[in-house]
Amino acid sequence: MSVACCVPVVECVYCLGCVRWVWKKFLYTAGRESENWGLAIASEFEPVPRFCRYIMAVYVDDIRNPISTPPGGYGIDPDWVIVKKSHEDTQGKVSPYLIYVDHQNTDIVVAIRGLNMAKDSDFLVLLDDKLGQAEFDGGYVHNGLLKAAEWVWEAESQLLRELVERYPDYTLTFAGHSLGAGVVTLLTMLTVKNREKLGLLDRKRIRCFAIAPTRCVSLNLAVRYADIINSVVLQVSM
Repeated sequence: MSVACCVPVVECVYCLGCVRWVWKKFLYTAGRESENWGLAIASEFEPVPRFCRYIMAVYVDDIRNPISTPPGGYGIDPDWVIVKKSHEDTQGKVSPYLIYVDHQNTDIVVAIRGLNMAKDSDFLVLLDDKLGQAEFDGGYVHNGLLKAAEWVWEAESQLLRELVERYPDYTLTFAGHSLGAGVVTLLTMLTVKNREKLGLLDRKRIRCFAIAPTRCVSLNLAVRYADIINSVVLQVSM
């Protein structure tokens, strides 16, 4: 049999392989990605509810006189909320956020809220991405979330430097939910890459808690920053 006769067969096998790959991609839900992961121990999960309360506090217009509070309150002393930005303050470039000095837990916290369904600007941030559009530190990241993180960095990096120098024993923690979780993930990576702008802040003083985050970084970056960035997801076995 001539080589020419084998070419159509090879093409058919190749096409079938491509069709199978595409079909699996359409059916892929990622619902069982974490089924073999180890369970978080109590000490690892301990700060998560506290950061969730701080994120919820971003939703409140007046933290001193909230219309409603969760059981136990927000756990925030309004006197130590250093910055609180709304959609209007950020001009829709990033979701609302606050910067809080948590003296009780020796922590400087940047908390960013999740997607606001009533704000077109939040959807524009989320939809501002194409495959391979934004490169960062040898990997790929979500373009819109990177631009949102860069906005926060440009606006607040000087203040953060002042705070980490004023409180040298405090950690610098970034926390966010949903859309905000994606932003704090990239903001954390920006901070690590620009530690000299924070007075050569020790990497060990930086951490991130991304609550139900959007997918925003390539696998190699997720592995590289795994010592700092903690993704918190609910895995339900059905």
